[in-house]
Amino acid sequence: MGSEMYFNKEHDLVRKAVRDFVKKEINPHVDEWEEAGMTPLHDLFKKMGDLGFLGIRYDEKYGGEGLDYWYETIVLEECARIDCGGVPMAISVQSNMATPAIDEFGSEHLKQTYLKPALKGEMVAAIAVTEPDAGSDVAAIKTTAIKQGNHYLLNGSKTYITNGLQADFLTLLARTSEDPGYHCFSLFVVPTNLPGFQVSKKLDKLGMRSSDTAELYFDNMKIPVENLIGVEGEGFIQQMQQFQHERFSALPLTYVSIKEMIFETIEYLKGRIVFGKPLIKKQVLRHRLAHWLAQAESLQQMAYHIVRMKMEGQDVTREISMGKLLGGNLLNDVSAGCLQMHGGMGFMNEMKISRRFRDSRLISIGAGASEVMSEIITKTYGF
Repeated sequence: MGSEMYFNKEHDLVRKAVRDFVKKEINPHVDEWEEAGMTPLHDLFKKMGDLGFLGIRYDEKYGGEGLDYWYETIVLEECARIDCGGVPMAISVQSNMATPAIDEFGSEHLKQTYLKPALKGEMVAAIAVTEPDAGSDVAAIKTTAIKQGNHYLLNGSKTYITNGLQADFLTLLARTSEDPGYHCFSLFVVPTNLPGFQVSKKLDKLGMRSSDTAELYFDNMKIPVENLIGVEGEGFIQQMQQFQHERFSALPLTYVSIKEMIFETIEYLKGRIVFGKPLIKKQVLRHRLAHWLAQAESLQQMAYHIVRMKMEGQDVTREISMGKLLGGNLLNDVSAGCLQMHGGMGFMNEMKISRRFRDSRLISIGAGASEVMSEIITKTYGF
């Protein structure tokens, strides 16, 4: 509502371009990709890269469009109209999770060799932080990168890696020293075509089924020293900053899919006659839907507030954590509630709501669980 206050004619043109692309090039294939358990990312990203959708806010000299955070928000909002969660997640890994640190901290060599082809859709990227024993507790990671002459020797494993089966490179966090504290980690660009890299297995997930997720294994893998992002020992701090781009990307995906889900449910309730009347006439259902719409609108406004803060160069850690906490929990409530309103039909896999229900469940877990968001918020208030 009131979006003309934020968006002008140029914004609308970008929105229309992304919306048309989603309608023509993505949504007709979603069922097939869900069935296959994978989206052909090299093919899809090349098409998106040619249109400038992957690097909307990145510098033009690295294949981006050089536009601002409002344009990025538009692209994320329109990707949320994809008929599943897996494909938008794969796209946001490319644009908001695996590339921001290379852009912010990487050398010119890394930008030319990896950022540029990623934004053009010529290379598929993945972010490799989580390990079997280190998820929300990032500081517990055990994967090591030990410097030996002109390379680092990488050993360890990463899990739940989105785009992991197709990635040409990983933006990977590893331990580079045994020192206590947070200055013992470094970020690397890890090309997956080097010896010692192995996809140990493709993971089978509850939802996000069109997104390939892998467990990865590194055995004495030699990474050239120039693949270090920024300065050795600063990787943890760099990754915390990169997380802000990742967590922000969840917000438009959340409030748009909540609204879509609600409007689909309203249409279903209008046509479903129970005890002689359409279900939409039941006040309890109408009020519940109204309550969710009010919350979704609040979440959208919070996201727009965050964009304004980012445009002013302010720290948005607290607000993004709040947005993700509220959004993930609301998505769980709405997806479960809308499925309930579909009754027995909601339990059928052929219904869109059942896929939404499965896909939604990840948002309050991935990229920092709701409980971790709560902890971050308390820290920003100093209690």
